[in-house]
Amino acid sequence: MTKRLLVATLALLVVSVAALCLGTPIVGVNRLPAAFAGETDLEHAVVVLLRAPRLVLGLLVGAALAVAGLLLQESLRNPLAVPELLGVSSGAAVLVGVCVVWALPFPGAPLVPALVGAVIGGLITLLAARRAVGPAAVLLIGAAVNAAMQALLLTAVSLSDSREQGVLFRYLLGSLTGTTWSSVAVSAPGLIALLPLALLCVPLLGVLRLGDETASALGVRADRARLIVLVVACALVAIAVAPSGPIAWVGFLGPHLARRLRPNADPRIWLGWSALFGALLVVVADLAARTVLYPVELPVGGLTALVAIVLAALLIRRRAVLG
Repeated sequence: MTKRLLVATLALLVVSVAALCLGTPIVGVNRLPAAFAGETDLEHAVVVLLRAPRLVLGLLVGAALAVAGLLLQESLRNPLAVPELLGVSSGAAVLVGVCVVWALPFPGAPLVPALVGAVIGGLITLLAARRAVGPAAVLLIGAAVNAAMQALLLTAVSLSDSREQGVLFRYLLGSLTGTTWSSVAVSAPGLIALLPLALLCVPLLGVLRLGDETASALGVRADRARLIVLVVACALVAIAVAPSGPIAWVGFLGPHLARRLRPNADPRIWLGWSALFGALLVVVADLAARTVLYPVELPVGGLTALVAIVLAALLIRRRAVLG
């Protein structure tokens, strides 16, 4: 346990330093203290003003999406439940798309409209799922809301011109491009406050894992407990996707990697490991996105989706060999 945690923490530290140093121009590790101290204008601007806010936001967004994914999977008792099925990510994308296509003077765009859209999408799902019976019904309602949002989004994209489509697609695929300390200041307080709140949901997850009938026998209303967990998950996803867009598969990969590393642990342990894997995944993907094909910047969500496909293929191959 301690050895694994030490290795994972060291890996996250190495990746974080690499995210600050690598790129154009390359900043040596020995030059990082001078860059933060502002001894040279170029290094200070590159490290402190450009790369550091992307790193901080990537860590927080990755952790939040992975924790939200774990909350969904455990509360709905479905390992395929992902934040994308809440209607939150698609709600943010719809409002950003509408603002871009019709050039609406929305203050704080695209951050504020994305946050408002995410909240609206999550509220629609929560209100519709309020009287749902069982986790399967909640998952189906979330999928229906997401499909409706996607239809609205496609309509907005079809009405946009080529210049607007470039902005839309970059956001819709998930990107940390253009992240500033102002973006971090808007999102970080909410994410930092909600992550510990997710830890308070762990006792509810333990009861929900036993099934609705067992939970009722223990004196816990399963529908109300599930709704509380969903509210926290929706809030995490809403604040995470507002500045970065819907970075796909992080909410799926983080919890699954945590379970494979600690298969016999409880949700409290999985929560911490999910946050760590989610943060690591987004930071690595963002580093690759801005360096692999420089000066072209790849979408972070596209790279995380590629990682998901590769891992799925490896798992299928392993099962075929063992089977």
